[in-house]
Amino acid sequence: MGSIKLKQPQALSDEKTINLIEERQTKKNLPKILVGDTVKIGVVIKEGNKERVQFYQGIIIGKSNIGINLTISVRKIFQGIGVERKFLVHSPKFESIEIIKSSRVRKSKLYYLRKVLGKKSRLKQNFNT
Repeated sequence: MGSIKLKQPQALSDEKTINLIEERQTKKNLPKILVGDTVKIGVVIKEGNKERVQFYQGIIIGKSNIGINLTISVRKIFQGIGVERKFLVHSPKFESIEIIKSSRVRKSKLYYLRKVLGKKSRLKQNFNT
């Protein structure tokens, strides 16, 4: 007896499938964010059955990964204590980002800001952007 061969629909490769999903999920309207920028980030907070946007303002001390996995580390001083938070930029909970001030820095990671306080932690403002 002969077997009947059915035509399978042409499947996308794994890499193409991942690229399609990433393309749909990435946010297109983001400004160019750099290390040293002072930013105001809107994050969606869910409380019970209500949702609201909470803003977090601080200095970007590091960026890691690329594409859909882009994360930024933001540091702020709250009541004399340094608070750091990492944000996944293309996450649905990441509502908005506004660049308040841009600074001129020479390093890609500003982890030294963790150790210094007061006037030593000031960054030179960049007026070109």
